[in-house]
Amino acid sequence: MESTFSSPAEASLQREAGAGGLLTPLADLDRVYELERVVGFVRDLGCQRVALQFPDQLLGDAGAVATRLEEITGSKMFILGDTAYGSCCVDVLGAEQAGAQALVHFGPACLSPPARPLPVTFVFGQRSVALELCAKAFEALNPDATAPVVLLSEPACAHALEALATLLRPRYLDLLVSSPALPLPTGYLNSVPEPLERFGRCFPLAPGRCLEEYGAFYVGGSKDSPGSDLDPDLSRLLLGWAPGQPFSSCCPETGQCQDESARAGRLRARRHYLVERARDAHVVGLLVGTLGVARYREALTHFRNLTQAAGKRSYVLALGRPTPAKLANFPEVDVFVLLACPLGALAPQPSGGFFRPVLAPCELEAACNPAWPPPGLAPHLTHYADMLPGSPFHVPLPPPDSELWDTPDVSLITGELRPAPTWKPPNAPGCSALTPRPQLELAESSPAALFLSSRSWQGLEPRLGQTPVTGAVSGRRGIAIAYEDEGNS
Repeated sequence: MESTFSSPAEASLQREAGAGGLLTPLADLDRVYELERVVGFVRDLGCQRVALQFPDQLLGDAGAVATRLEEITGSKMFILGDTAYGSCCVDVLGAEQAGAQALVHFGPACLSPPARPLPVTFVFGQRSVALELCAKAFEALNPDATAPVVLLSEPACAHALEALATLLRPRYLDLLVSSPALPLPTGYLNSVPEPLERFGRCFPLAPGRCLEEYGAFYVGGSKDSPGSDLDPDLSRLLLGWAPGQPFSSCCPETGQCQDESARAGRLRARRHYLVERARDAHVVGLLVGTLGVARYREALTHFRNLTQAAGKRSYVLALGRPTPAKLANFPEVDVFVLLACPLGALAPQPSGGFFRPVLAPCELEAACNPAWPPPGLAPHLTHYADMLPGSPFHVPLPPPDSELWDTPDVSLITGELRPAPTWKPPNAPGCSALTPRPQLELAESSPAALFLSSRSWQGLEPRLGQTPVTGAVSGRRGIAIAYEDEGNS
């Protein structure tokens, strides 16, 4: 139990904090962190206070980068680290507490629009890419020169995709290059038609073409342990890509490539299992996984109404980063749903595992909405904003008299027939719902209350109205070791 739900006491003494010095030589700081572009961003806005957000693995360079920027721009720099949720999201709350007028985000980013308007620029870094090796790997995996293929990459390798496409285009005619989909500034108006935006990337499709026609070639990943847990960005692509199209990945330094179809199948099988667990669940815990991404409040309202319409009870939990020890305090919850950015919802889980499964929003939508998914939809959506009203993928709940609510359903886990959900309108009271009984009694239908009543110890009894009323009397005076009425004994 100790290794599953908590850390041993000796772990804090044996943990190595790591080297506190520079990770990047001083001569390479300007190139690695694109300081020239950052200086132009600060000067164009005329900011006097700027927040610099670094992930944990880059905090060793934060002090040197901040000092260099202060010397060049004359502005005050504030370093943001140890975010409450994922470091891939823009920490707007931390920037506001520092009184910053703009924010520079370093490292991997989910590119989700922030909840509050704030000028933001992203520095992904520039990972070295062996173009010749990657081109040979592409030719080995794609022998058909007429097949449509999209070039994808992790954000740190996006700078090399155009150069890679230049090497391949003399032979491959139908080649599409993606680019990071940076959030647009507030009030930005663009007369040019915007390209298709999906998976945090822009795809400049030709008229009449769709993304489902293309295979994928992904440049990125780890060269040390290619078989380890998938990066959340790659998991998002594997889950959302069309199942019938090929998908391969390539290490940018070594050119080592592999077919990702098998891993994509395992990821989809895992997600189908989680959908079944959500359908069997009676109590759902909605975990607040972000406070800085736009529309997170609207997402909470949407999924609370969704679970209520499906006859399930939901509870909103704001616990920061979810850990097995935190979630083990809620044994009455059957499944948890993490409302976070696309990368946070697919982040690898701790090795100890959770007491209950943690789902992405798409699994809950598929389990509670009988009209999901619409025809022609990709198999998996990773951002909760794709399920909200106003999105092209939003599917409204069917009316109460629809036959979809009465469709027989059998659990693939227990083999039992699931009862049809008692449809409730979204504006019906949730936590204080009362169920009438034939004896004209009223009982509160709360699974948490029923679980609490079954425990052997339920706390102190208040005995309201059963204690006789007495006048106020003077109590004992002194300290616990020697009260005044105890004498010298």
